[in-house]
Amino acid sequence: MAVRGPLAPGVAPVDGKLVAALARVTLAYRGRDVLVDASLAILPGERVALVGPNGAGKSSLLRVLAGTVRPRAGTVRLGGEEVGSLDRLAVARRLAVVPQLVSLPFAARVEEVVALGRLPHEHPVRGLRPVDRAAVAAAIDRVGLGHLLGRDARELSLGERQLVLLAMAVAQEAPVLVLDEPTVHLDLRHQVEVMELVADLNARDGTTVVAVLHDLRLAAHFFPRIVVLDGGRIVADGAPAEVLDGERIRQVFGVDPSFVPSLTGRAIDR
Repeated sequence: MAVRGPLAPGVAPVDGKLVAALARVTLAYRGRDVLVDASLAILPGERVALVGPNGAGKSSLLRVLAGTVRPRAGTVRLGGEEVGSLDRLAVARRLAVVPQLVSLPFAARVEEVVALGRLPHEHPVRGLRPVDRAAVAAAIDRVGLGHLLGRDARELSLGERQLVLLAMAVAQEAPVLVLDEPTVHLDLRHQVEVMELVADLNARDGTTVVAVLHDLRLAAHFFPRIVVLDGGRIVADGAPAEVLDGERIRQVFGVDPSFVPSLTGRAIDR
């Protein structure tokens, strides 16, 4: 039977249906634990938001999942295999990461940036093959970037640049898409545009999505499953209405819940 939600203590993520799983993971930076005994199981096709205050461990959890940092304890698996046993290309074929908006250090046309998503697949000597070029073209069309072709990506607006990074991840053709605060520097229109695209990739293409978000309204509106972190621990995991109740808003975020609108636009019950 497939595992849903946090794994019970001591339960290993052995279900072959899981696309990603953490079991009792602890991660430390400079002697300080930033993740503590974190267990999380993600099924194919899920759309999961990670929320919590600054320093809660959200981005650290993504880094552990992507294999860019190794935990002090616990296990991390992608598609049933331990991340530590996979090389970087193998990880990239299973999981695509959209980072926070970054500054490009060199001039690059939009299509050249999107083509970077094919690095895990392209031939090491021949470069882009026809199948890679087709994937790049399909990603550009899927995200709706045709009008930006030929533009220097450095000259785009923040919202346009975020869409380019999303197209790069789409071109990667990984079954799991991970996003680290994809809307943090965007205006409201671009926030909604990015979230609608992510939801559509999940609904129509079946891409599994895991995203770190600060805006609880966006998380509750676009994600059917929300994982709340606080102090490096997973403290809640479930539907928005279940995990973002007034008492948890007060305890985790330290604010009066009346300031946080619910899905209906009304204040969360105090």
